Amino acid sequence: MIGFVVNAIWFEPISNSTEDKLAVKRAQSFLINWFLDPIVFGKYPSEMKDILGSTLPVFSTSDLNALRNGLDFIGVNFYTSLYVKDCLHSKCEKAMGSTRTEGSALQTGIKDNVPIGEPTPMEWYYVTPQGIESMVLYLKERYNTPLFIVENGYGEENSANKTVEDFLNDTKRVDYISRHLDALARAIRKGADVRGYFIWALLDNFEWIFGYTKRFGIYHVDFKTLKRTPKASAMWYKQFIAKNREIRTPISDSNPQHPQYY
Repeated sequence: MIGFVVNAIWFEPISNSTEDKLAVKRAQSFLINWFLDPIVFGKYPSEMKDILGSTLPVFSTSDLNALRNGLDFIGVNFYTSLYVKDCLHSKCEKAMGSTRTEGSALQTGIKDNVPIGEPTPMEWYYVTPQGIESMVLYLKERYNTPLFIVENGYGEENSANKTVEDFLNDTKRVDYISRHLDALARAIRKGADVRGYFIWALLDNFEWIFGYTKRFGIYHVDFKTLKRTPKASAMWYKQFIAKNREIRTPISDSNPQHPQYY
């Protein structure tokens, strides 16, 4: 099987204005659709063409023929949702998403001083399980391709003030994962073709620009001795899988050769 992984964020308009609703479409197109549309449809999304025009790279006919319908599945990294504010028809501060090459759609987690979801130690994301439901339903409608959630998880601060026992008792991670699995189950019952789910991450590890300052693992790693210890989330997930792996969702699978479980 050949697939493509996208880093997905579910966007909500910061107001009910037409401009902000259109900005949501641009934000989504400039984040993930510009990767997937050429492969599935053989062209860039219209929102990108409207803004970037002839500055977009041009595919040759042979390239498009090679790309089109070349996906067996879409992999989705999902952590959070954000609000979007239009920057085409109104002034915006310089921030994530506000530039022309990002779609002129400013992204923020705050609306009227209220966060879109419970804040986390990762300043760039909030707990928004309803977002993963909306995201997979959106991808189902737009691309109608099987989906795998290849990253979804909760990061916490690697604080020197915390003991190992504090890290092992990761109740917020259990809550995050369970609520996102509940949301995925709702999406599957509504027709989303989700074939698999993978937690990020099995082990505490090196997290990109954050290095070892954040912990995502369901197993605690002592970075000095490399000892691994299962956290509460690992035990919860083990029990969850043992209990639920043979329970089928009450939906009619469009492809009976690939049953879905929850």
